[in-house]
Amino acid sequence: MIKRIATVGGLTLVSRASGFIRDVVMAAVLGAGPMADAFFVAFRLPNHFRAILAEGAFNAAFVPAYARTLEQAGLKEARLFSDRIAAALLAINIVLLALALFYTPAVVSLLAPGLDQDPARYTLAVTLTRITFPSLLLVSLQTMISGELNANGRFAAAAGAPILLNVCMVATLALAYWFPNAGYAAAWGVLIAGVVQVVLVGFDAELHGFGLRFRAPRLDRRTRKFLGALGPAIIGAGGVQVALFADTVIASYLPTGALSALYYADRINQLPIGVVGIAVGTVLLPEMSRRLAAGDTRGAALAQARGIQLALLLTVPCAAAAVAIPKLIMLGLFARGAFTAADAAAAGATLAAYAIGLLPFVMLRSFTAPFYARGDTAALLAVVVNVALKVLLMGLLAQVGLAFATSVGAWINLTLLWLFARRQGFAVSGAGLRPVVKLLVAGAVLAVTLYGGDHVLKQSLAGLAHFGDEIALAVLLVIGTAIYALAVSLLLGRGWLGSLLKDVGSAAEAPATLEKLDPLQDSAALPDNTPPPNV
Repeated sequence: MIKRIATVGGLTLVSRASGFIRDVVMAAVLGAGPMADAFFVAFRLPNHFRAILAEGAFNAAFVPAYARTLEQAGLKEARLFSDRIAAALLAINIVLLALALFYTPAVVSLLAPGLDQDPARYTLAVTLTRITFPSLLLVSLQTMISGELNANGRFAAAAGAPILLNVCMVATLALAYWFPNAGYAAAWGVLIAGVVQVVLVGFDAELHGFGLRFRAPRLDRRTRKFLGALGPAIIGAGGVQVALFADTVIASYLPTGALSALYYADRINQLPIGVVGIAVGTVLLPEMSRRLAAGDTRGAALAQARGIQLALLLTVPCAAAAVAIPKLIMLGLFARGAFTAADAAAAGATLAAYAIGLLPFVMLRSFTAPFYARGDTAALLAVVVNVALKVLLMGLLAQVGLAFATSVGAWINLTLLWLFARRQGFAVSGAGLRPVVKLLVAGAVLAVTLYGGDHVLKQSLAGLAHFGDEIALAVLLVIGTAIYALAVSLLLGRGWLGSLLKDVGSAAEAPATLEKLDPLQDSAALPDNTPPPNV
C-alpha cells in the first residue's frame, strides 16, 4: 500500500509542479484583472459539478461497489457492472451538458451574480464557460475509468492524467496570440485536456483487459445498492461544493482581483491536499473496500490508521509555512509579469486563512474512507455555518474572510465525521493524541523558525535588485526541512517513522479480528488480537 501511496503522491507531485508552471504562465499572461476573473468563473463552474457528480459522489459510491463485485464475483461481473453504470453516467452527462450550454447566461448569473455589474466580464465569462463546460462529460468518464483502474491495483495512469491538463493549458497559453484573447486560450486548453485525459486512462484500461463497453443499464441488486450509496454521497460531496459555490458567488461582488486571489491561494493550498491527502485517500478507498469484502477488518482498520498518521507527518510543515510566510511564498512563486506585489500580498493573506484548515482538509479523505468502503456516507452538516461565516466576514476581510470561513468549515466537517464514525462503530483514525501533539509542536517550531528567518533574510537581501524573494524562499525551504526533520526526530524518536511505514506496509498481514479502533487510541500500541478499551 505504501508503494501505491508513493506512486499516486509522486505523480500528483509532478502534476502540482507542472500546475505551478501553468499558474506562473497564467499569472504572467492573464494577471489578476477582469479577464482572469472571467476565466476563473468559467473554470470553476464545471469543476464544481465535476467534484459533486464525478470525483466526489460518483467515485465514492462506484469504487467500493466495483471493488466489492470484483472481490466477490470476479472480473467478468465487475466489468458488466461498470459497463452498465458507464452508459447511465454518459446519458446523465449529455442531458446536463445540453441544459448547461443552453442556459449558460442564467447559470453564470446564478453562480456569479456580481459579474452582472460588469457587462464585459459577464459576457466573457459566459463565452468561456460554454467552452469549458463540455469538459465535465469527459472528466466524468475519466473518473469512472480511473476508479476501475484503482480498484484493479493500477494507479499510475489515473494519477498522471491531471498532468495533461497543465501541459495543454501551457501550450494554448503559449499560443494565446492566435486566440481572441488569453482567456479563450486558457479555456480551450481545459477542453482539449479533457479529451487527452480520457484517451490516456481509457488506453491503460483497454491494455489490461477492463476497458469500458457501454451496455444498457439494469436495475439489479448491485445497481440498487450503488444508487443507494450514490444519493447520500451527492449530499456529502455537495456540502463541500456548496461552500465553494458560495466563494464564487460572494467573491463576484468583491472588488476586481478577489476571485484571482482566491484562485492563486487555493492552488498553493491544494498542493499538500493533492499530494498527501488525495493520494492517501485514493489508495485507502479501494484498499479498505477490498479488505472489508474479504472480511479483513483488522487490515482495513490498520491501513487507515497509519495512512492518517503519514498524512499528518507530511502536512504539518506545509501548514506551518503557509501560516508563517504566506506573502513570501506568493512573491517568490508568482510576482512577475502582470502579477504585482500587491496581488501577491492579497493572495498571501488569503493563503494564510486557507492554511488554518489545511490539516482537516488533508485528513477528510482518509476519515471518509471507512464510510465509503462500507457503502455508507456522511452528510457534511457544517455547510450552513460555513456559508454564514462567509457572508459575515466578506465585508470586513473580503476574500480572506471567505478562505477563513472555509477553514472553519473544514474543522467542523472533520469533527462531525469523527462523531459519526464513533456512533457507527468504525472510527479508526488511530492517530493517537501523543504523536499528533508532538507533530504539532514540531510544526510550531518550524513556523517560528520560518517567520524569524523571513525577517532576517529580508534585511540581508534588501540590496538585490532581482530574485531576492526567490532566493529567500529557497533558503528557508532548505533550513525549514532540516529544522522540521530534527524536531520530529527529537520529539517522536528515530524509530517512529520506520515503525509507521512498516505498519502501513504490513496491513495486509494483520489478522481480521479487530472490529473497532477508538479514534483516540494509538493502534500501534495495541497487541495483536486485542481490542481497544471501549471508551
